[in-house]
Amino acid sequence: MKKNTALASLTLGALALGATGCASTGAEASGEASATCPDGKIRFGILPYEDPERLEPAYQVLAEALSEKLDCPVEVTITEDYSAEVLAMENDSLEIAQFGPLGFVFASERAGAVPLASFGDAEGQPTTYTGGIWVPKDSDIETIDDLPGRTLALGSPGSTSGDALPMSALAEAGIEDEVTADYAGGHPEALLALVNGTVDAAQINSQTLATAEAEGTFDASEYRQIWESEEIPNDPITVRDNLPQEFKDAVEEALLSLDAEDVEQVSAFLGVDPAGPLIPVTVETYQPLFDLAETMGLTEEDV
Repeated sequence: MKKNTALASLTLGALALGATGCASTGAEASGEASATCPDGKIRFGILPYEDPERLEPAYQVLAEALSEKLDCPVEVTITEDYSAEVLAMENDSLEIAQFGPLGFVFASERAGAVPLASFGDAEGQPTTYTGGIWVPKDSDIETIDDLPGRTLALGSPGSTSGDALPMSALAEAGIEDEVTADYAGGHPEALLALVNGTVDAAQINSQTLATAEAEGTFDASEYRQIWESEEIPNDPITVRDNLPQEFKDAVEEALLSLDAEDVEQVSAFLGVDPAGPLIPVTVETYQPLFDLAETMGLTEEDV
């Protein structure tokens, strides 16, 4: 696949403070460390899968609730990109973080990220999403086999549905070297590239589709989906493995005891509506992504 990185470069730099916030508690006021607040605060990293200015308020609600459970201020940081989030946890700059499924694979291997919870539905069942490739309704592109010689907007490097899965589909079709794929800088940006007519096709996952339709920024009746991935387990919230076990256990208990209303704004971005409480997940939940990385020969350099 020919990838044009002019639209977005893969950065391994420090955190970009696109949006930060801190929920205050009694622990912050006293400045005292405790088992649930070992360094006086908890730093919570979020991957930039939507506009940070839209993500930050939703995560502040979750952070406030988590702060109350743990009696510790929770500082939300939207990282610059997928790789920056992995690097931040590897450098002990994050205690907890939400990763995309494929990003978690490399965060697990490189930064010791341990999955604790993900986003359940109103019945408390696991939720999933799908990757997709869309074209205008009047396009002569009927299947991915018609993409050679065309332009395809991808999301960001290392994205599960915005990079790895559509890339895998093109590779399976044997056309990865015949399609010009541009990183648009994120899921919403890829969708916008299609709407603006600057590309022939774009990856649009079911989460971004639901958000855009709800906001009236995308009319699915004017477009067609020519490819859809298998279901992908929703993002895990993880904790850094080199922290004290007492802290890790407390964070897990706190996350799993949050009310649905504490996470519903975040759940909406992830295509979960109506929202339920967070549910427990393990490494095994994401085994298909470990398998995908191995099959495609992906390494941490691809995130």
